[in-house]
Order: sequence, then C-alpha cells, then structure tokens
Amino acid sequence: MAMNDAEQAVAAGAGAPEGGRVVRTEAEWAERLTPEEFAVLRRAGTEPAWSGEYVDTKTTGVYRCRACGAELFRSQTKFDSRCGWPSFYEPARSEAVTLIEDRSMGMVRTEVRCARCDSHLGHVFHGEGFPTPTDDRYCMNSVALSLEPDGSGGPA
Repeated sequence: MAMNDAEQAVAAGAGAPEGGRVVRTEAEWAERLTPEEFAVLRRAGTEPAWSGEYVDTKTTGVYRCRACGAELFRSQTKFDSRCGWPSFYEPARSEAVTLIEDRSMGMVRTEVRCARCDSHLGHVFHGEGFPTPTDDRYCMNSVALSLEPDGSGGPA
C-alpha cells in the first residue's frame, strides 16, 4: 500500500524535531544507557546537586540529549544560577523540548523533556529574577546531556 505525501513526510520526520522522533522500548533504553542515565532520562530522576560534569564548565559548544543526540541548548545561553545543576535561559530551538506540568513531590513545576525521544532532562523555572534575556532557568541534569565542543576552546 503506497503512502500519501503527508504520510511520507511524517515517516521522514517532517514536522518532528531534528530528524524525527526516536522511539525505543524501555528495555532498549536500559541496554543503551548507563544505570545513572536511565534513572534520570527514563525514570525522571534527579542527580545530586553539584555532582554533574557540566555544572561549572565554560566550554563552548552544543549540549545534546544524551539519549538520542538531539541539539537542546547552546553554551551561549548557559549561566551560573548557583543551584547545583547546569542552567540555561532558553533552548536552542523552542521545538527541541517539550514542557509538561509536573505535580510530583507536593509542588507544581514544569518538567522539560527532549522532544525527539521524550527523555526527562530537568525542569524550567520562570520569573526568579535572573539577569538573563528571558528570566527563565532551564535547570538540567548533567547526566541527561552531552557537550559537543565547538572547537574554539574558549569560554562560553
């Protein structure tokens, strides 16, 4: 049975973030990710504050989803929020992330997930008074990210 143009576009990833959606079973994710990565990315865990490799890094480059490689953040939007996790004031593209209301732990927050593979990245907080262009703090788990240096070696 032949696909129509719209079906072919969806199959090719048109309208989906960066190359189309990545869909795997939880068993497949468990095989691909370390136990720590799986706990955060697939089970919405949180790494301990100040434990992540990207909390204090000044390396310039692109931060990608550790699960699927989608571009999520750029180093130019990273800032020191002194919260213990890497913080960014905006994603590389608004379509790169999905925002979901999170009512866990007795509070209302906004969860941030990778739009490409639906992996948990962290949370976004609004209006905290940071001197950034958006006053948003995308508080991400380092273990959910991989940094692709841009090659200049300079600070962000």
